[in-house]
Parts: sequence; structure tokens; C-alpha cells
Amino acid sequence: MSYLVNSCGLSPESALLTSNKVHFQNPDRPDSVLNLLKENGFDNTQITKLIRTRPTLLLADPENTLLPKIEFFRSIGVSGSDLPRILTLSPDLLRRSLTNHLIPCYDFLKSVLLVNEKVITTMKRSQRAFLCDVTNVMVPNVALLRELGAPQSTVSLLVTHFPSMAFITHAKFVKAVQEVKELGFDPSKAVFVQAIQAVLKLKKPMWESKFEIFRRWGWSKEDTLLAFKKHPNCMLLSEEKITKAMKFLVSKLGFSTKNIAKNPVVLNLSLEKRIIPRCSVVQILLTKDLVKNDLSLATFLLPTEKCFLEKFVIRFQDNVPQLLSVYQNKMELLHVEIQSEKALRKVIPARHGLSEEQLPLQQILTSGSS
Repeated sequence: MSYLVNSCGLSPESALLTSNKVHFQNPDRPDSVLNLLKENGFDNTQITKLIRTRPTLLLADPENTLLPKIEFFRSIGVSGSDLPRILTLSPDLLRRSLTNHLIPCYDFLKSVLLVNEKVITTMKRSQRAFLCDVTNVMVPNVALLRELGAPQSTVSLLVTHFPSMAFITHAKFVKAVQEVKELGFDPSKAVFVQAIQAVLKLKKPMWESKFEIFRRWGWSKEDTLLAFKKHPNCMLLSEEKITKAMKFLVSKLGFSTKNIAKNPVVLNLSLEKRIIPRCSVVQILLTKDLVKNDLSLATFLLPTEKCFLEKFVIRFQDNVPQLLSVYQNKMELLHVEIQSEKALRKVIPARHGLSEEQLPLQQILTSGSS
């Protein structure tokens, strides 16, 4: 127990629990293991966590068992800084057979992803890629997608961006794929993979809860399904995130909920870092008649940072010098919400399908306030 405390950095309590799992007469083998880890970039914190999680590694043969695996991961391109982190998170990688498991996993992933860098990316995102049963899980899941006509790009997307989904049991994967197909998703499109992720993550009660949340904001079941088909991740958002975005876009700025249903990806954007700053800029431009009052959300919320700056900020800086300050959040939104009567007279009536004269000022102000 004293060795575990003094050499491995475990607390007395952890050492007491761990001592029941590992026994050795002399410290030669454990010392060799610790030296090997240190020589390969593991710091004291990582070593402590590794031994606390898998104490039997202290008894492994450092030269014939551990080192070949470390060298293998380095040979396929795992960096010196990434390797200790990955192995600390998933110490079972050091317990798997190099010949019978790790190399076959790598070979299959390389055959699927084609590019070595993508294999490393997948491993970083989910070490399960190198821990699961290749023959019974990885192979049939990928084969199913290909049978349905999924192109290489879609298969690659699933494995690299959603590895935990790609490596679930085949029976669960088949069920999710069938549900997604029944909803009308096209296997040849990338959105098919995103829908699989949503179906696998959301159990039925949570699925129904999301429909109810969107119903409260005026979406019909058809609206919600349309939004899901356009951007499946909208169903994975928390109620808090959905509510905050809807309150700002619908209650404060007057956009219709139908408009958002057609552009559901906006709900996934950061309210503070993207939606508010960009809406603030556009509201100023509206009051000065510099942009059309029927801009869709997608027009200014979805472009890249560079495109937005060029199209809505830099272009109008001579007319409105404060635009960049507004965009960089150096001015309070309260001051930007815009000499409210004029801005809202322009924006809200258009979204109600009326002229300014047809919509009373009181209704305009009520529609545009939270």
C-alpha cells in the first residue's frame, strides 16, 4: 500500500482499495512500468489516474506488452501529447491484444475512412472505436449504410463525428436506421447520419417532450417534423436553449415561428455570441433603411463570420460608424433595440403580412417586446 501512495500518487483511501487488486513481492516490475510511462510523456497526474483505474497494469510486462502498443499508436500518427491523454481516459487500450484487436480495428477504420488523419480524429473523439468488437459491430453497421446507398462521405461522417453511434450494437443500429428511413430521410444525404444520432439519443418520453416544447411556441407536429428533417440536431437541444432563442427571436424581434421552423439550425447558434450581435447590427441597418425589411434569419445568421462582416458591417461603416462596436458587444443591446418605434414599425408589420398603416402602433410595440 505504501508503494501505491509514495510511487503512484494514490491517496491512502484509494491505495487501500487498490491494494486488494494488485500484489507483488518486489517493486522491480511496477518500477519498470512507471518508468516506461514517464518516458512516454505521462505526467504524475495521468499516472495516478491510470493506476487507480487499472492497477493491474503495474504487473504488465513493460517491454513485451505495454511498449509495443505505445509504439503502435505512435506509428499510426497519435501525437506525443495526445497519447497519454487518450490512454489515461481509456486504459483498456493497453490491455487489448495488439495482434488480435488493435491492429484489426485500425485496419478496418482505415479501410472505411481512407485517410489516416480521420482514423486519429475518430480515436480522439471516442476510444471506443478501438475497443469495440470489430467483426460483430463495426463491420455490419458500416455494411448496412452502404447497402442503403450511403456514399463514402456519409459513412465517414458517421464514424468520425458520431463514433459512439457508429459502434453501438448492430440490433440497435438497425432499428434506428429503420426509424430514420420511415421518417423519409435519404441515406445518400449527410442529414441521414444526424437523424440516426438523434433517434439513438432520444428515448420516447424525451422525444414527446420536445414536440410539446415546440408546440408551445406555435409549431404544429408537421412543423416540428419539417424542422427535424432540415436539422435533426434541433431535437437534441435543451428546453432552456430553445426557450431563450425563441423568446429573443419571436417575442423580442417579431420573427414568426414558422420562419424559424424553416431555418431550425438558428436554434443551435449561440444566443450571446452570434444571434444577439448579428440581430443588433441588422436592426440598426433596418432603422436607417440600409437593408430590406424582409430579410430571412438564414440571410444574416448562417453566413460565416467573414461573410457577415463584409456584407453587414464593413459595407455600411461609413453610414453607421458604431456598427463594429455593436457587433463586438461593446454597446448594450438595450441601446440597439432601436429607437423602437421606427424599427418595429418596419419589421413587425411585414411579418404579419400587413402594411405599417394597417397595424396599430400599440400592437407593433406589443409584438416586438418580450
